[in-house]
Amino acid sequence: MNTFDLTGRVAIVTGGSKGLGAGMALALAQHGANVVVVSRKAEEGELVAEKIRGMGRKSLALAVDVQDIAGLHRMAEMVKKEFGRIDILINNAGIGLTKFALEVTEEDWDKVVDTNLKGVFFCSQAVAKVMKQQNGGKIINMASVAGAAGAIAIAPYCASKAGVINLTRALAKEWARYNIQVNAIGPGYIETDMNREELANPSFYNKILSSVTIKRLGEVNDLSGVVVLLASDASNYITGQTIYIDGGSLI
Repeated sequence: MNTFDLTGRVAIVTGGSKGLGAGMALALAQHGANVVVVSRKAEEGELVAEKIRGMGRKSLALAVDVQDIAGLHRMAEMVKKEFGRIDILINNAGIGLTKFALEVTEEDWDKVVDTNLKGVFFCSQAVAKVMKQQNGGKIINMASVAGAAGAIAIAPYCASKAGVINLTRALAKEWARYNIQVNAIGPGYIETDMNREELANPSFYNKILSSVTIKRLGEVNDLSGVVVLLASDASNYITGQTIYIDGGSLI
């Protein structure tokens, strides 16, 4: 039996239209999953959904803001109605803010924490209600090395990701009775289209690289294996864990 096979499973990926989210959505589809691509703009998610349908899987693009709690519950019900079940949730939607702590406003704080932490909780809650009814599922939260080590000029982001790490533990304990495994992935610095321009600055690039034990930056595909592991039956005895994909930057 191939415990990594996701054939027939139904996955939701928030922030799935680009970067890490798109990469994870495609990785799940490559292993057999049908994938719902969630983003703030449905037309952007549709580009990823088209690629997934090109693999012979079913895919749907939905426009949902993870700060809209009622919208998250409608999304979960819509996916259940369309596909009959929800097996996998990847809470990837998130934002950053580069600003020194003495300059951060209440609005800045709320925007980051509401998206990165509050959104993860309420999206998980909405989907877990469906998973409870079907006696099981997999939830994968997007943490960060910044939630474990901290960093200058991104205090709200660090706080939100530290919250995700412990929220993952709390939900894993509470929802184990429903056969729901909850884990997190903590990426290091992964090169994407969003940060490629700043990485073109040699001084910035070298500063980032100096903290990485494996002397290269991460790539989107570096997350694929762990995502498939945590989404599949191969991880049925893994819960409450955060797996860091950081090239050794935390050691």
